This record gives sequence, C-alpha cells and structure tokens, in this order.
Amino acid sequence: MIYDSIVIGGGASGMSAALYLLRNNKKVLIIEKENFGGQIANSPKVENFPSIKEISGLNFSDKLFEQISDLGVEFELEDVEKIIKNEDETFKVVTNYKEYLAKTVVLANGVKHRLMNLPNEEQLIGNGISFCAVCDGPMLKGKEVYLIGDANTALQYAILLTDYCPKVHMFTLFDHFFGDEVLINKVKANDRILVTHNMNLIEYKGEEKLTGLVFENTVDHVKTEYKTDNVFICIGQIPQNDRFADLLMLDKGYIITNEKMETKTKGLYAVGDTRKKDVRQLVTACNDGAIAALSIIRYLA
Repeated sequence: MIYDSIVIGGGASGMSAALYLLRNNKKVLIIEKENFGGQIANSPKVENFPSIKEISGLNFSDKLFEQISDLGVEFELEDVEKIIKNEDETFKVVTNYKEYLAKTVVLANGVKHRLMNLPNEEQLIGNGISFCAVCDGPMLKGKEVYLIGDANTALQYAILLTDYCPKVHMFTLFDHFFGDEVLINKVKANDRILVTHNMNLIEYKGEEKLTGLVFENTVDHVKTEYKTDNVFICIGQIPQNDRFADLLMLDKGYIITNEKMETKTKGLYAVGDTRKKDVRQLVTACNDGAIAALSIIRYLA
C-alpha cells in the first residue's frame, strides 16, 4: 500500500495536517512514538485557543484524535528510524517494526525534554524526576514538591501543583521569569509557591530513587541541599531531527521550511515545534498542519 501521506507525530500539528488531508479524501497514516496529543496533552489549561474559553490540553487532544479517527485515519505506535526518498519520488518510512510507503511525508515529531545533564539523571527519570505535572502531580497529593524552570510551562505547572500540594518550591537559574505576565502574576500571588531565583542544580542525591537536590547559588556560590523524593524539570525542549538530516536543512537542530511548510526535499514537509519558527503555540501548530496539508493536496494534484 502507498499512502498519500504519512504523518510522523501525533501532536496538534500532525493531527491537524491529517484532518485537512482526510477531508480531501487522502489516505493518511500517522506514526506516533508514544502517546497521541503531543506536549499540549500535558497542559492543565488551554485558555488562548480561539473560540474555546477554557479546555484541558488532554481534552483538546482527545477531541482532535476522535475527529480524525471518525474520518478514517490509520495510526501506528512505532518509532521512526529513518526516511528514504525513492527514485520514483515516493518515500520509504522505516520504523522499529516495519516499512511504509507514501507519496508525501509530514514531519510533526516535535521536541524532547531538555535534561540537566547530571550524573544518574537518566536512571532517576520516573524514580523521582518528572516532566509532567498533569501526569504525576496527583500522585504527590499532600506532599511538598520541587520544580525547576522559569518559562510558561514551569509557571503553569507550579500553579497546577498547588491544587494537590501544600507547597511548591520553585527554582530558577536567573533572577527573573521568562513567561507570560498573567502567569507570572499568578505565581507571585500564590502563597503556596516559594520561588528561589539564581539557583543552579548541580547534583541529584540518590542511586535508584531520588533522595535530594543540591543547588549552587549563582551569585554567592553557596551550596544548599534539599531533601526530597521528587522534582519536576521544566527547562525546555530540544529537536530530534538528526536521523533525517540528509533530507533537510537544519538550524540548531530545527527544520528550515518555507511558508508552505516545504523542506528542501520535494514531498517532505515539517510542521509544529520541530521546525524553525519564532512562535510555538497551540494555534500556530494547528496552523502549520493546515498549511502543510493544503500544500500536499496541491502537490499531489
């Protein structure tokens, strides 16, 4: 079988691309590595999507997945290892399980969580280190929690965690936040959130499970250890496009596209957080997907 398009990634941008393609009677396969919804599924509240006053990111993602499912999308939970451009201008998409053929491909693979790059970090992920307050916050109900980060995700998570936890200890590397003013004001006004600026995490305590965190103050270089079995790391994301580099132009790992979402390879498109762009919001992710799909429709015609 040759698909009209294979979408790599099941976040908002990928599912939006699939939506537009399916509505134009195209045969579409979405390949997702982990869970459908992408990063927005971890957002406790979405309040800036046009026409929707308030919705959880998970609910938004579920509704979008239901919409494309009703239109007949096919999907597989597999990890894409490489993409090959064939001589007949089709694409071979190779996963950890099998191979698929398509006339076009949409890269909507998003980004991955940025780590602190400290010893024993990988081993402690899931054993004290968390990235998703929506997923793990309820399990820490009644406990004091620790969070590292200074932008919108960190601010949103800190606010969310106060629904479960008596205190949220929030640490930032610099002396200020980098998020939206409305979120910053909410954090400052919440007496359950204790913010400590100018703190650099230098060590995780614990071997099999997290037992503590060691910070160094970036101003006076005083080191402080906190006893805790939990920490949320919210310091940004990084792209994962090296495996496709032969087909793309990259800038610091992000895919360069034109306004039609076209990459340097004919028939290969990129949308959402994986591409180089100034604004990364839910509405712009959906926008990218719609543009890519319309470009594909014209290309296939």
